Amino acid sequence: MQMKRVAPIENDAAQEEDDPDGPADHAALAGLYDIARACDQPGPAMSWRHFTASVRSGSGGERAEAWVAHDDGRISLGRTDDGRTDSGQVGRDEVAGGYILHFPQDDNTHLALLRLMTRTGRRREGVGGALLDHAIGRARDEGRRVLIAEASADGPGAAFAKVRGFSPAATETRLVLDLRTADWSGLELLRARAVRHATGYSLERWAGPTPDDLLGDMARLAEGMNDEPLGDLAMEDQRWTADRVRAREEMLARAGQQTYTMIARHTAGGEPAGFTQLVVDAERPEGWGRQSSTTVLAPHRGRRLGLVLKLANITWFRACEPSIERVITWNSVANPHMLAINEAMGFEVFDTWHQWQLDI
Repeated sequence: MQMKRVAPIENDAAQEEDDPDGPADHAALAGLYDIARACDQPGPAMSWRHFTASVRSGSGGERAEAWVAHDDGRISLGRTDDGRTDSGQVGRDEVAGGYILHFPQDDNTHLALLRLMTRTGRRREGVGGALLDHAIGRARDEGRRVLIAEASADGPGAAFAKVRGFSPAATETRLVLDLRTADWSGLELLRARAVRHATGYSLERWAGPTPDDLLGDMARLAEGMNDEPLGDLAMEDQRWTADRVRAREEMLARAGQQTYTMIARHTAGGEPAGFTQLVVDAERPEGWGRQSSTTVLAPHRGRRLGLVLKLANITWFRACEPSIERVITWNSVANPHMLAINEAMGFEVFDTWHQWQLDI
């Protein structure tokens, strides 16, 4: 089994995965994407553009690298004049598996975040084990001490993680709201009742990147996510700055993701109090939206601001993105307050995931 590091796509114009005349040295990455799509659980699939962006950096500014495993050390690097794969090389379908590692840079520099994928037909052949051993080596080379990966609770990744000594350090459920069947009249009444408890606050919203004059507010709000329950994960608080907020948004733009952000502001003091964000793939939504972060800063809790924000944002989102049929969100099982908000809105449990942790 040979390992090859694959270069990220640096040119945003070269993003079309289906283009037969695209850069031939991206064949290995395309092969890894094939595997990722085959391994995807039900729910929104990651587009080619989003996938290639994740090989350049993580959504929080993490440095990234990707590796593929193949049998004979040869990856397709070119095509013959008539468009056939060069007979002296192997094509993208020969990629047996691979992984992406994200290395946090601004905090949590003891961690490496792993996404490992094995071609379905190559499981139980030692491919996953070889990839994990290689990923552990790369993480150690970078001075990392803990490896964290995600896997659905009843999928093959969970069984593999247990065998390899990972511990389930945190548990999350994915929940889905079907916008086609949601009780919109009921949600409007729910919002009206919640607003009565949130007097003294105003809402602001924008689509796409944060206006320059609000970057400081967004950094302050993003740090509010540090209160999210993390179970036994060996994670430190994340430090957010205006530059880091902008870097995250630039990554999302490279990935073809459109964001819808709403914040609550304390009217008397002027300080930001909470925020929520919805995300959609601008090019290939396939009917799915994703509920991203929601938080209310500690001094402003107990006023139902989280519920007000989420209800206002999803109503606006629905008007802006009429093709979206379902919205999916992640909810820590150790966060009953947010779970209660989601259930009140009509979200239903979709599946359960663990974050697996390994000391290396």
